[in-house]
Amino acid sequence: MGGVDEAGRGCVLGPLAVAGVSVEQSRMDELASLGVKDSKLLSPGRREALYPEILRVCSRVEVERIPPKMIDRYVSRGKKYRRLNYLEAIHMAKVIDALGVDEVFVDAPDTNPERFTRELTDLLVSSPRVVAEHKADVNYPVVSAASIVAKVERDLTIEELREVHGDFGSGYPSDPDTIAFLESWVKTNSERPEFARKSWKTWERISVLPTLD
Repeated sequence: MGGVDEAGRGCVLGPLAVAGVSVEQSRMDELASLGVKDSKLLSPGRREALYPEILRVCSRVEVERIPPKMIDRYVSRGKKYRRLNYLEAIHMAKVIDALGVDEVFVDAPDTNPERFTRELTDLLVSSPRVVAEHKADVNYPVVSAASIVAKVERDLTIEELREVHGDFGSGYPSDPDTIAFLESWVKTNSERPEFARKSWKTWERISVLPTLD
């Protein structure tokens, strides 16, 4: 059985991480007993503690990182229903094919889970039973585990970016520290960071924008 989820969808800085895990049916109770749940409901310390335990219990773990440039390409130029949800579906399909499972549960990003199920199924090379639902990361431990892996892996990338560029807060548009960082960056460099999603409406809130790339 497999589970797939993502982390960093709404972030203006850094990649979007898609993760998938597979676990033998005989070890599902063991996975659930770890206390896995939607990564957003766990502290960073708890996620990091669970991460190696998930690796121990699961048969396979796969991660795809979608860089900001690719996200911008789909958000800015994609046709209706071929934007961020479709980009996620492409990478989720890669993860699922790599897992090699007969059945997979997916946290659906689309407002229409049935549409996303069809889209994702069409992108697969393999032929598992696909169940894409809202709140799958809450309802299925295998998806909760994937959620934790995606979040931890993305956090590692974010920490690497901080080591190079300094503290920019969480990287989410709602974070004043992130907005302050973006304003300072643009004021100093007259361009947006390469590790930023340039298509995000967040930029409409930046008060010091010159003519940009």
